[in-house]
Amino acid sequence: MSARVCFVVGARPNFMKSAPVYRELGALDPSLELTLLHTGQHYDDAMSDVFFRELAMPRPDEFLAVGSGSHAEQTAKALVGVERALRERQIDLCVVAGDVNSTLAGALAAVKLGIPIAHIESGLRSFDRAMPEEHNRVLTDHLSDLLLAHSEEAITNLQREGITSGVHLVGNTMIDSLVALEDRFRGLGACAGHGLEAGSYLLVTLHRPALVDGPLLDAAIAALAAVSESMPVLFPVHPRTRAALGGAAAGLPPGLQLTDPVGYLEFLSLEADARAVLTDSGGIQEEATYLGVPCFTLRDNTERPITVEHGTNRLLGLDPKRIEEVPGLVSEAAGTAPEPPPLWDGHAAERLARVVADRHAC
Repeated sequence: MSARVCFVVGARPNFMKSAPVYRELGALDPSLELTLLHTGQHYDDAMSDVFFRELAMPRPDEFLAVGSGSHAEQTAKALVGVERALRERQIDLCVVAGDVNSTLAGALAAVKLGIPIAHIESGLRSFDRAMPEEHNRVLTDHLSDLLLAHSEEAITNLQREGITSGVHLVGNTMIDSLVALEDRFRGLGACAGHGLEAGSYLLVTLHRPALVDGPLLDAAIAALAAVSESMPVLFPVHPRTRAALGGAAAGLPPGLQLTDPVGYLEFLSLEADARAVLTDSGGIQEEATYLGVPCFTLRDNTERPITVEHGTNRLLGLDPKRIEEVPGLVSEAAGTAPEPPPLWDGHAAERLARVVADRHAC
């Protein structure tokens, strides 16, 4: 009987990390029965459906419609739905990616049913237990049978926690998704649709609770308004951030554009053509590193220190006032972009698929 493999996805980063693996595993062994289970943690078109279209992923076999809510609500709803699906479909291997609530829910459901777990992007650590994602990463790694790392530092983190079995260095599968679309987004020129010239603007994404669920968000908007006096600022606003902004989004200077979220292809075009990126997203730190675009991270720490060591990412701390330093820091960062880190080459999913196939006797 063919092995049954279930990919549990739920949020934007999951799609980008899982899509190339889903394709490669199916190509490596067409006899596999692949199931795509979408928890619905992200559920609107800009944050979910558009990714299935642009990443050439099939429509999900199941959609749980978990929606928004507290961390406990999201995780609990996803856990119940994933457990039912895994049991009914008699799944042999559960594949989860990253560190969102759906990731942990998938791993918990699988381990309770005695189903082996493969964790894409294993071993990342911010060492900040105030981050919900850090709990998800650590717990998922300690539940997993296959720990699929994108860098040597991730393997070192796992070793510190006593995890040495089932660990494999495969590379960064999210970069595979970027590479697969590079010919398309490089010539797209999406910035022109916003009245901007390539190499002239600061691209912004901010969404983490530590920043957007309190007074720091208003301070960040004020700092961005100040920056926009010297360089244009384009800010596609996450739904969570939009809700928190309220009236603060009114009366902004013309150099600061707040837009609705954009699709993956359009965002990559905007990112590749930006003069610099300001973010609190882990994945965007990695994309900017591959693209060679200076990145400034509005956090005290990062679970991707390789981007800092590589010289493409700079931590500003959780201090919105420091945003005003970005134009000067961009000038300091000017120069030849380094090559991407090892194994961030567009072939990580191929290596990962071979590991899964060999271990699971597909």
